[in-house]
Amino acid sequence: MIKPIVLLAALAMPAAAFAQATTPMIPAGTYAVESHHTQAVFAVNHMGFSEFYGTIPNATGTLVIDPANLAATRLDVALPVAAIATTNAVLDGELKDPSWLDAAKYPEIRFVSTRLVQTGAHTARVEGMLTLHGVSRPVTLEASFNGAGVNPLDKAFTIGFSASGTIHRSEFGVTKYVPLIGDEVKLTLTAAFEKQG
Repeated sequence: MIKPIVLLAALAMPAAAFAQATTPMIPAGTYAVESHHTQAVFAVNHMGFSEFYGTIPNATGTLVIDPANLAATRLDVALPVAAIATTNAVLDGELKDPSWLDAAKYPEIRFVSTRLVQTGAHTARVEGMLTLHGVSRPVTLEASFNGAGVNPLDKAFTIGFSASGTIHRSEFGVTKYVPLIGDEVKLTLTAAFEKQG
């Protein structure tokens, strides 16, 4: 369950090509998470019969990016555990209680990038530290650049990314019902960032 988050895909093109193609379009600087259109989706196998899904909205955080120097990109995003939501109110409560994610003791899930590795014209591997349930472990996200431009509604310059990855919840101390309920958690992330200043 995570997070997430988050989520860097611009970091994708070959540095020179990306810089040449987008420097006029994407200003270097600090971007803040646009939380209304950013969320993490997780999937966990349920007893081998099906997968159940949940979301974690209301992300906060920053992306520092310079298209001319993608290696220096930094991502720091947090997700509030109390916002976790499935289609089942009872399950929502269980996921937040001490036997699962313990939202009161560990109120956020946080991802801080440590390295970016270009994997294609618009894709990148984002390595970082994920802190979940009081445990920090390295996690890798496969990210892709969605687009950039001025949001026609709020007029903010916005860049968007998608990312995916997998974690094992037991490695973060979330062991209830393993292996009856899957240990592997599949993550799908989508994020929008708005230029600051």
